[in-house]
Amino acid sequence: MQNLKEIATQIRRDIVRMVHGVQSGHPGGSLGCADFFAALYFKVMKHNKDFKMDGIGEDVFFLSNGHISPVFYSSLARSGYFPIAELSTFRKLNTRLQGHPTTHENLPGIRMSSGSLGQGLSVAIGAALAKKLNNDNHIVYSLHGDGELDEGQNWEAILFAAHKKVDNLIATIDCNGQQIDGPTKEVMALDSLRAKFEAFNWQVIEMDGNDMDEVVAGLERAKSLLAHKKPVVILMKTEMGKGIDFMEGTHEWHGIAPNDEQLKKALAQLPETLGDY
Repeated sequence: MQNLKEIATQIRRDIVRMVHGVQSGHPGGSLGCADFFAALYFKVMKHNKDFKMDGIGEDVFFLSNGHISPVFYSSLARSGYFPIAELSTFRKLNTRLQGHPTTHENLPGIRMSSGSLGQGLSVAIGAALAKKLNNDNHIVYSLHGDGELDEGQNWEAILFAAHKKVDNLIATIDCNGQQIDGPTKEVMALDSLRAKFEAFNWQVIEMDGNDMDEVVAGLERAKSLLAHKKPVVILMKTEMGKGIDFMEGTHEWHGIAPNDEQLKKALAQLPETLGDY
């Protein structure tokens, strides 16, 4: 697991450097999900870096909470979808690495535009049903924010997936307890997500999203539950801003960039492991 931990650390370095470089972006949730992306893209998911939009014959991933694009872009670049040096173009005009992922930029690895929250699960379910129609036994993965579950479309999709027995889908909820306006319990209390998903007839796994061993084990466990006539959801507990002490555990770093001094402090806590871009 050490290699995956080193990858996650480098992804975190990329995140803070990318956001600092343009003084714009969303570091908090990106940092919290770095371990998940490292495990998914470098060990668990069977994906093809020779990118084709249809995703036939491979596992596919959809990022619903598209504002955490820095962690997504870093993971794609580090796993070979496009040159690592391109990370330096993040959020700049006329580049492919826009603030929220977009398909019209033709960036390899991006299968949906995800700026508006609440839509990713519907897209993922459609892709999973398409795989069934194509007799393609690969898996559809998706990631969603817990605050994103305030959007009603999610619950229609959750109900639909269970009714249609979409059992080739693993949806992960990033349960960091924070959203743009504050703690989720204060903005719109979600109460027990396990109880909610089980009531909607999903299989539920809970895991610590910032423990690499647990992340890999949780994803593998989720895979073992597929093909049992029920979709699978992982409730992944993470810490917003994970890896940088002054960013951890607060919604304040949801969408602001570190200044020069803060970047220096952040990078001091994240040793360079794979080489900076």
